[in-house]
Amino acid sequence: MTLPDTDPGARRVLALASSALVVLVAEPLYLLVDTAVVGHLGAVPLAGLAVGGIVLAQVASLGTFLAYGTTARAARHHGAGDRAAAVREGVAATWIAVVVGAVVVAVLWAAAPWLADVLGGGGAVSAAATSWLRIAVFGAPGILVALAGHGWMRGVQDTRRPIVVVLAGNGFSAVLCPLLVYGPGPFPALGLEGSAWANVAAQVTVGVLFIGALLRERVSVRPVPADVRAQFGLGRDLLLRSAAFQACFLSATAVAARFGAPSVAAHQIVLQLWMFMVTVLDALAIAAQSLVGAALGAASVATARRVSGRVTRYGLVLGLAAGVVFAATAGVLPGVFTPDPAVRDVVPQAWWFFVALQPVAAYVFALDGVLLGAGDAAFLRRITLGSALLGFLPVIWLSLALGWGLLGIWAGLALFIAARAVAVGVRVRGDAWAVTGT
Repeated sequence: MTLPDTDPGARRVLALASSALVVLVAEPLYLLVDTAVVGHLGAVPLAGLAVGGIVLAQVASLGTFLAYGTTARAARHHGAGDRAAAVREGVAATWIAVVVGAVVVAVLWAAAPWLADVLGGGGAVSAAATSWLRIAVFGAPGILVALAGHGWMRGVQDTRRPIVVVLAGNGFSAVLCPLLVYGPGPFPALGLEGSAWANVAAQVTVGVLFIGALLRERVSVRPVPADVRAQFGLGRDLLLRSAAFQACFLSATAVAARFGAPSVAAHQIVLQLWMFMVTVLDALAIAAQSLVGAALGAASVATARRVSGRVTRYGLVLGLAAGVVFAATAGVLPGVFTPDPAVRDVVPQAWWFFVALQPVAAYVFALDGVLLGAGDAAFLRRITLGSALLGFLPVIWLSLALGWGLLGIWAGLALFIAARAVAVGVRVRGDAWAVTGT
């Protein structure tokens, strides 16, 4: 069975994107709730959450190779009509997630004080970050298993089960977070540590549910060395790409912390909104991954190009709309996350970069999805590393040396996004990415 040489149409693209959107926004929406809950404890706990959270976020970001690589490989098998082979990609990815997750727990628990000092600059902020991270890290295996689960389900275009799983886990945690932080009634008031325990509850719940879904597929769950090696082959480039992203954002948080608790707290607020919008825009990218991978697996380059054009147009419209909304709410939205006037005074330094970048980021993420679906990971690794090393990172550290504050940090992000926009735009116009077959 192969796919016809036709446009899958707006309805199919939007169906995949809307289901992905629900899944993607669940986690950042929970993080926004978490930020708002902890923000009312004061600037130091919020800064501690910023430092600890950015470390744990690296687990999810570096682990995206489990989602993106699995989606690309599973989608090609799905396009060729072999569902069992597609699901076996999920089995291999889940075994990798379990093993890597156990290693991550051990390493981050031991390194938490050192990482908190490096990123938080020592003192009360680093102590708060250490306390939070040493609890929250126990959710790392669940994070990675969930990424593997999303990968194979997106590959076979399963749009319902990921929604149920993610809403169950994150909904439970969103209710639990304020109860554990503030301690109403019989609940203990754990403060910042309550936020960490709520995170663990979410990740464990989601990981268990994804493993259950894999078992119900009735394929062998024994690890196949050849499948694991193939996952690592594609994952290598995706991992290096993710590492470049995270080196930039870790550096940004570290530099913001050197300008004081109000600066790093303000950076946390705008960064979490940025991450929220990244995941919203990534919904279209995920639809592109699934549809482009399936089209190329069915040897239909024309369909892959039609998908590329459609998701790019939709992304630009979405990015422009987001920019307008955030510009209109600039005087109101930051106050939702903190009552501290010192923090709110610093927010505008990053806010207008955040607003202006929305349509550019939408364009980049749409075409990232096309190239990820095609398995063009080596190219994405090269342009991401180049943009980071020549753009984002130098500007971030110049900001520290020259005292530019958040203005310099977010100018670096703008340069990084613009360079990637040019590179992916040129790539998609050519033919090198459109390789057919499984």
